[in-house]
Amino acid sequence: MEAFLEFAADSAVLNLDGKIIKGKQQIAPYFDSQTLQNVSLEFVEVAKAGDMAYTYGPFTFSGDGEPKAASGYFHTVWKKQEDGSWKFMYD
Repeated sequence: MEAFLEFAADSAVLNLDGKIIKGKQQIAPYFDSQTLQNVSLEFVEVAKAGDMAYTYGPFTFSGDGEPKAASGYFHTVWKKQEDGSWKFMYD
């Protein structure tokens, strides 16, 4: 899940079954115990100003080697950073 953390803003927020995980430091331990599978980007739209975007698509993940723990659709909000990179703000 290193790639997920690479694209997380320091202040990113995850909404997981009604539980909010705030900040990259709290997100890291959560993803250390998860395995994402079958993630497919279906749609991306970028604001005219070119500074915000959102993506969505299907996902499946499992935790600690367990069989399928959850599946559904992700929806991620992205913000262009001052250095030109993109980081997600909300997932």
